[in-house]
Amino acid sequence: MQVSVRPLSPDLLDDYLGFFDRDAFADFPWWSSCYCTFYRDPTHDGDSSPERAGVRRPKAIEIVRSGEQKGYLAYAGGKVVGWCNAGPREGYRALRRFEKARDDTPDVGSIVCFVVAAPYRGRGVATALLGAACEGLAAQGMHIAEAYPATTEPPTQPWKIPSDQHEYHGPLKMYLSHGFALWKEMDGWAIVRRAIGEDPMADVREDGW
Repeated sequence: MQVSVRPLSPDLLDDYLGFFDRDAFADFPWWSSCYCTFYRDPTHDGDSSPERAGVRRPKAIEIVRSGEQKGYLAYAGGKVVGWCNAGPREGYRALRRFEKARDDTPDVGSIVCFVVAAPYRGRGVATALLGAACEGLAAQGMHIAEAYPATTEPPTQPWKIPSDQHEYHGPLKMYLSHGFALWKEMDGWAIVRRAIGEDPMADVREDGW
């Protein structure tokens, strides 16, 4: 499958909204009002259930139009099939659970979320998005890419979260196979880092992610 990746910009707002409106969480509607606003919005209470769409969708429109939302859209066959939220770390005002591990390292870019539509998972979409994110962060002057994969199994209570959604930060093994290394572990999550610069994904392998 051929995948092309485009950096998010205000003129791609309709593509962004359409992906989250219809495809992003079609198999897990409990998160259907996510619109990937959680890490940008300090007032977000963690509720992305369908009933919150009237709050989350307008916020998404606001931060995309303003240029605050950073990330990458993956396309296949002319439609959006995936999304990666990635940008300079200081732009994320709500990296709540990871704040206590924050250090003073300058020029760190955060890769915080992956969403791939169910029919396209396991077909290289996340790998394409990861490559674009590393290249884009390097182009923005970042010297380190940082990500936050889970290290525990999905919870079963109070609701069962499917593994694909539980690994929305990206699977740990994907990062480790693409040049990232474990930096810290905390409360069921890892923080992984990779130096980025010229040709940051030169060692990407075709591993199905």
